[in-house]
Amino acid sequence: MDKIGIIGLGYVGLPLAVEFGKVMDVIGFDINKDRIGQLKSGYDKTRELTSAELQEASMLRYTSDAADLREANIFIVTVPTPVDKHHQPDLSPIVSATHTVAGILKANDIVIYESTVYPGCTEEVCVPILESGSGLRFNQDFFCGYSPERINPGDKTHRVSTILKVTSGSTPEIGKRINELYQRIIKAGTYLASSIKVAEAAKVIENSQRDINIAFVNELALIFERMGIDTHEVLQAAGTKWNFLPFRPGLVGGHCIGVDPYYLTYKAEGLGYRPEVILAGRRINDNMGAHIANRVIKLMVQHDHVIKGGKVLILGLTFKENCPDIRNSRVVDVIRELESFGTEVDVYDPHADPAEVLHEYGIELTPRLEKSYAAIVLAVSHEEFRNLPWSAIRSPKTIVFDVKGFMPRDQVSERL
Repeated sequence: MDKIGIIGLGYVGLPLAVEFGKVMDVIGFDINKDRIGQLKSGYDKTRELTSAELQEASMLRYTSDAADLREANIFIVTVPTPVDKHHQPDLSPIVSATHTVAGILKANDIVIYESTVYPGCTEEVCVPILESGSGLRFNQDFFCGYSPERINPGDKTHRVSTILKVTSGSTPEIGKRINELYQRIIKAGTYLASSIKVAEAAKVIENSQRDINIAFVNELALIFERMGIDTHEVLQAAGTKWNFLPFRPGLVGGHCIGVDPYYLTYKAEGLGYRPEVILAGRRINDNMGAHIANRVIKLMVQHDHVIKGGKVLILGLTFKENCPDIRNSRVVDVIRELESFGTEVDVYDPHADPAEVLHEYGIELTPRLEKSYAAIVLAVSHEEFRNLPWSAIRSPKTIVFDVKGFMPRDQVSERL
């Protein structure tokens, strides 16, 4: 009888553990003891799952003791794979998790990775660690697989079980076994890729494609701003054609879209090829925060606002709407650029955890809105922002810049 050990209980690992925990024995492991304590009490701070949904996983138990994982024979690694300040892959979380698994690996065990990596990482980086740490031989004593996560934080429609799952294995037999394993919980179906490398590459290009498409409309926004044309009106008109893709300009952050392309370009450059389109898209998207801040400053000058000491309100800090996830938030770029001009910036976000924001970015969230501002930047389209006390925080001269095209056009000064 198979028993699964899931390593990492964040936005990816927890929903997966809960789905599997409805149909088979699962050990959910995380090094964060506070996280384990919260989950045992029925609370998920990511808000991906309700207390009732957690209780549905009757065969799932939580632990922060790696020794408990010895009971499992299938391990699924779902830890983050970020990039460093130089945009190089930071494999330390996945390497650490692999060392943990290597210390308890037994004959005939299977290790499946869901974390985003560059093609070849599982077999080139993780497998040697598993072999050296366990003394076992790959594809003889133990086996591996790769099944990329497709979690969309905050999305209550596209959940683990309703998103088609790509699977793969280190041998054809193991690939089939892993595919059948996921079929137990994935209602949308599975797709068995021909190899681990193919599955790894499929994952990394999914978000690279989206990044490039957003970069295209961001570049359009840069062009149309100089022409005095509203980008959203242009996109709305162009969208009347049946095959026009509905992308919108904005900040590109989070754990996937703003990160995954760098995993692909890193591997490509290591093989002697420097990607052009992918890196061009990354440059455009990474510079949008500074562009937004500079447009706000320009509007403030045009409306006779004092810049040094001027009060600016940023609405939203999470990387996407209606979600508490602050990982790789590019709203921070807007804040830093505005502060470089000497403005005094308040940041308000009802979804973000103040302690987490302070720890991660050194930014203190303002707890309430009680004063008028020279400029307001609507950075994230949280639903709560539709019903703000606008009369209390804006005057007739207040600049309102809408990054997301969230508000009616006649209620804002400009939008991206």
